Order: sequence, then structure tokens, then C-alpha cells
Amino acid sequence: MHIQDTHWSTASALAPGGGAVGAAAGNGRGDGPRTTPLRVDAQRNLEHVLRAAREVFGELGYGAPMEDVARRARVGVGTVYRRFPSKDVLVRRIAEEETSRLTDQARAALGQEDEPWSALSRFLRTSVASGAGRLLPPQVLRVGVPEEVGAPGAGAEEARVPQQRTQPGAGELRLVAEEPVADADDAGAAALLEVVGRLVDRARAAGELRPDVSVSDVLLVIATAAPSLPDPAQQAAASSRLLDILLEGLRSRP
Repeated sequence: MHIQDTHWSTASALAPGGGAVGAAAGNGRGDGPRTTPLRVDAQRNLEHVLRAAREVFGELGYGAPMEDVARRARVGVGTVYRRFPSKDVLVRRIAEEETSRLTDQARAALGQEDEPWSALSRFLRTSVASGAGRLLPPQVLRVGVPEEVGAPGAGAEEARVPQQRTQPGAGELRLVAEEPVADADDAGAAALLEVVGRLVDRARAAGELRPDVSVSDVLLVIATAAPSLPDPAQQAAASSRLLDILLEGLRSRP
């Protein structure tokens, strides 16, 4: 797994409507019948780019160049930049979509499983199978190191690391260095942390989850239990086996 902060900025998500500029170029008149095929083609290119970006970033991390995305999508790199004027914008789009998908999966597990451990394990299995963990934004995957054992200045790197109570009743789920939600990206991450925190709390209160397991631990399981292998069947088997081992490590023992 390759999780990187490279090219992660605070740029707002942008989805300009590409393809319309050249609509009139085909015959010099700009008549209606010429525009519809171009709009359809532009939408198809966008879908190809997004699919390719998920694959490339999932395999190589967010540090992978835009040229790799363009090659995987079988379009020119200029086509990618017309839809996403910077790599930051594309990275943010992919991370937001995957964060939202994980949040939906966690809510589904909460709503459809009465037994706490079943809900948590269902969420983990569904999320690992989807591969979304490889594309989570860095701010929800940073694991803080206590200052007394970390390097100087480690406290700054701990910003917004998920912190979970270690014993029932010891406190509420919170983020280190709590900050106001500044944009949609922060809001999406906060929603994911909140719903996963509920899954973790329920499993711990039922005595089925180790008391030292945090929300960040659960997200790291999702991020690491989906290795990228060239053979799909081999990848599915490896993910299933690895997740079985990790789930055993999360469970509380008498």
C-alpha cells in the first residue's frame, strides 16, 4: 500500500464542463447536431479518467504522475488537465468519493447488523473488498506518536488524528487539535470518523473489541488489507486471508 501526502493541497474541488469549447469547430457553424456527440464523448472521457485515476492511485499512491493516469485512461494528458486543471483537484475528487463510499458502507453496517462485532466485521470486509481503503485521504490515516517518544515537533503532525477512548465511558470520539470543519473535504472525513467511531464503540461496549483499538486502527486495517496484485483472483484471496488475520488481532480475548 502506498499512502502519500504528495500533491495534497487545500484547492477546492473543480469539475469544469469540458468538451463544449470545440463544439463549433467541426463545421464552423456551431449547429446543434454537432454538439451532442462531443458532449457525450467528453463525459465518456471523464469516466475513463476517473476510473484510471482510482486504479493508478490505488496501485502507486497519490504521488503517481498525471501522465500515468492519462495512459491508463487512453487519453492525452491534455484531456486530463482540461477536466482537472491541477493534480490536486483530481486527487481531492478521488479521495472525496472514496471517503463518501466508506461512510455509506459504515452506515449500512450499523443499520443492517444488530450484533456489534458482526457490524464492524461486515464494514471491514465490505470496505476491503471495494479497495476504497487504498484511496483514503492522508488526514484520516495519520497515526500520531506520543510526543515523549516521538521526534521534536511531532505534535504538529498529529493534527486531526482520530483519537478513540480506550475504555468504555472514558470519553468521546474526538480529533486531536480539534478544528472547525473548513470545507467539504474536512466534512467528509469527519463524517467517516464519526460513523466508524460508533461501530468501534458498540463493539468495545459489547466486550468483543480489544480496549486499545482506535478508529485510526480500524481505518489502517482497511488501508492495508487490500494489497494490489496483478491477478484479480490472487488479490481477492490475499485480501481475504490478510483480513481474517487482522480481525483476529482486533478481537477481545478472555
